[in-house]
Amino acid sequence: MTITEVIKILDARVLCGNDALTQEVSTACGSDLMSDVLAFVKGKTVLITGLTNIHVIRTAGMLDIHCIVFARGKVPGDDVLREADEIGIVALTTRHTTFTTCGLLYTAGIRGNNDRAQPD
Repeated sequence: MTITEVIKILDARVLCGNDALTQEVSTACGSDLMSDVLAFVKGKTVLITGLTNIHVIRTAGMLDIHCIVFARGKVPGDDVLREADEIGIVALTTRHTTFTTCGLLYTAGIRGNNDRAQPD
């Protein structure tokens, strides 16, 4: 699925990265804990979060996260968006909650990565 399709499904607004909307994504992760994102995310992933700080962008930059969706209509500051744009990450905002956003993407065929979801 392309990021353009994600935008349609979520009725999202592009905050930065207009030139990269044709990138493919295949998995999604909904989390506000960046340590969980670091532990579980791999592949062409959409990160869904309510956090709007610079740590979200830096975490995404270390992984193969092509797109960040800020839930509940949240919009990060210009410094955060500038950094996302500089490293080529598309940032979107949607009015949906994190739960609903994950459900909409799941219904459309996007899955999570359960490779490390087993208890320790």
